[in-house]
Amino acid sequence: MPSSSYSTAKYLSWGSLALTFLAGLALSIVIANQARQTLLAKQQEFGLLLAQNLNHQIYRRFILPTLVGFGRVELRDATQYERLESVINSTIHGLNMLELRIYDLDGVISYSTEAEHVGRQDLMTQDVRRVADRGEPIFAVGKREDVPIWSEWIMPPKPGQVVMKMTYPLRVATDLGDDVHNGTLVGVLEIYQDIAGVYKTVIRFQWIIILNSLGISLLLFLVLLMLIRRVDKISAQRLQETQRLERQLHQNEKLASMGRMVASIAHEIRNPLGIIRSSAELLLKKQGDENSLHGRILKAIFDESRRLSQIVSDFLDYARPKAPRQEPVELATVLDQVLVFLEHECRKCEVQVERQVERGLMLSGDKDLLYRAFYNIVSNGLQAMAGPGTLFVQASRRGETLETVIRDTGPGIDAAIADKLLDPFFTTKDHGTGLGLAITNGIIQSHGGELRLENAPEGGARAVVLLPAA
Repeated sequence: MPSSSYSTAKYLSWGSLALTFLAGLALSIVIANQARQTLLAKQQEFGLLLAQNLNHQIYRRFILPTLVGFGRVELRDATQYERLESVINSTIHGLNMLELRIYDLDGVISYSTEAEHVGRQDLMTQDVRRVADRGEPIFAVGKREDVPIWSEWIMPPKPGQVVMKMTYPLRVATDLGDDVHNGTLVGVLEIYQDIAGVYKTVIRFQWIIILNSLGISLLLFLVLLMLIRRVDKISAQRLQETQRLERQLHQNEKLASMGRMVASIAHEIRNPLGIIRSSAELLLKKQGDENSLHGRILKAIFDESRRLSQIVSDFLDYARPKAPRQEPVELATVLDQVLVFLEHECRKCEVQVERQVERGLMLSGDKDLLYRAFYNIVSNGLQAMAGPGTLFVQASRRGETLETVIRDTGPGIDAAIADKLLDPFFTTKDHGTGLGLAITNGIIQSHGGELRLENAPEGGARAVVLLPAA
């Protein structure tokens, strides 16, 4: 995926996450408010039934008996007032009633559960006047003035802090056979009911809905976030891999052009260089005395021509790598040959060799090319120690892989050049071509293996060669 397309998809994904979260929050609030309205509507229906029952009880148990016994209703009479109070208390008992008032049609309080309010007209509200004029009940839910609006979401309301006020027309039948609900309006009931408990249930239900909705939205958010991060990680890895392959392709193209040029030049100078080396060797033998002026000159010509011949061979080997033969090869035999050939060099540098090589480790490949690869690795280890030290050679089987570890006790690998060691033409030596490890890596890769160069935890550098077992 192109970088710009991926960035657009990433931003769209984050936008979708945010939109999902906000939509879930908004939906949860809407559902919670709807549930709140439903519960309050149910409470109003209950309040209406209470008012109707109260009206019926007052009419049947107070007004009718009073008319029969006294001829008229007169609440100033203590006996009638006590009877009305008894009827009302028995009806509203256990219903969390804060106050109940009965207004006459002039707005004067004829009865109240708060005795000090009886006879007052200044407490009449607009709702009482509307009910007296229209004959329809009015409901209102309110909170005490000292309770902040936001507090209900943090602390549940206490008893008496949330009140439902119901204003209801008080009616009586025109005669004993009429329905009291359609009778003559004689007053107004005003009921103040404590619904803090119901309101607490409403708030709790709202929180349950909101938290559940937010929890589901958050879970979806986390799942999508995990997917986005996974895609982001995979894209970053693919981008790095693509960049690495592009660099490698560019390097291969450059090296291929250089290799073709070097190969053609090396081929042309190889034969004359061979004649110079053989002639210098012949003259040196005839000279006899290598310490004379002519002997030292011939020795220098011979040594430099041999070094140049090796450089030319390295260039040709790198430019035109040879396909390995596929023959049974024992790994221990190849390592033994390398160490035997370098035994004199090890004694000269005072380097001890410690081997832990398993026998019978077989692989399929080219023995000569593998010999050259391990020779280059061991030789580099000896050159890195540049003096007394220990060379550890280990070979073992790891499942379907043969693992060879060659570790020296030298200064180790500088972190600044660690990723350049296998690059062709990169060298830290004064007289090196930088092709030794590149050729070694090419040989190992041609056998389906892998070469790793790293610092050993015990100190020094180590080369790990992984080859497929036969």
